[in-house]
Amino acid sequence: MKRISTIFLILSGLILSSHDGWARERRSFYEGARGRAMGGAQIATVNDETALLINPAALGKLRDFYGTIFDPELDYSNNVNSMNQASSITQPFSISAIKDTLDASRETYYHAKAQVFPSLVARNFGIGLYGSYLLDGEMNAAGTNMDIFYRNDIALALGYNFRFFDGRIKLGFNAKLINRIEVDNQTVDPTGALDLPTLASEGTGLSTDVGLIMTGPWTWLPTVSAVVHDVGNTAFDKASGVRLSTTNRPATVPQDMDVAVALFPIHSNRVRSTWSLEYRGLLTSSQETDKAKLIHGGVEFNISDILFIRAGYNQRYYTAGVEIASERMQFQIATYGEEIGDETAPREDRRTVFKFAFRF
Repeated sequence: MKRISTIFLILSGLILSSHDGWARERRSFYEGARGRAMGGAQIATVNDETALLINPAALGKLRDFYGTIFDPELDYSNNVNSMNQASSITQPFSISAIKDTLDASRETYYHAKAQVFPSLVARNFGIGLYGSYLLDGEMNAAGTNMDIFYRNDIALALGYNFRFFDGRIKLGFNAKLINRIEVDNQTVDPTGALDLPTLASEGTGLSTDVGLIMTGPWTWLPTVSAVVHDVGNTAFDKASGVRLSTTNRPATVPQDMDVAVALFPIHSNRVRSTWSLEYRGLLTSSQETDKAKLIHGGVEFNISDILFIRAGYNQRYYTAGVEIASERMQFQIATYGEEIGDETAPREDRRTVFKFAFRF
């Protein structure tokens, strides 16, 4: 228990010593509504099919075999409401279609993301198909330049976990075959060609994550977790021309590591909670001057496995969310703030996430 407390103090110290950073948003391969509501703290707390993408070691937490058939998730900036009033948004993930919206709301950040993850999971094993669309954009005050980030992923994911010492230590890994179409351009000319064949890169890569969860056999189940993402780096050079004919390839994703600690108190027969602190980008943190972008913390109260109330801290900003769940269905809503500025000029983009899932 003393070791867990020490780790909490170390991570808290990192929060207090945070200072300045990149002026662009940090993006992960996958984040879900639960993690968003809990400030982004997820690798030590995930306990459902999304473990396959977040931390494969958490596949060892699952008790039964089940499948997720339908689980659409929509994540959008609260700016979208006012931007849509200024200029109707008809195709939220089309760069050419969103140009007029950005022009009508200059210097206003646009964010839209949609994802699905049908999957089959059991204790220690999982397989799933992940698909996502993401578009972030902003036009400058003069209307002469757009900062655009677009990503469309289709991925087949397999995961397995090994349990040691009666499950107190879990070691898991996944393999993801990812086809990616990407645009990452801060100087897009709004009067030029805005189609994907002109702007985008495309390629297929094989990615592997390795996760570890260690849980102490004491009250509150103190837990330490780590995930190494994109082991050996993920390059999108295994195949090309699958969905888009271009010689450009998406940027290689560097190997990185996230670490976290968590506690799981039981308050009564029907109420228990989860508390977690997480530090991301341990291996690449030297490139991030704004350490606040790496800090995440969250809490969840579970009432009878039906009602879940969540709150957290994400990159300087508060997060919150609610989930209502039954044996077959799940509805989640969350709000969170994302840092899109830097330490000299912090800038929050407030967002809302909705998720509905049907399982068998």
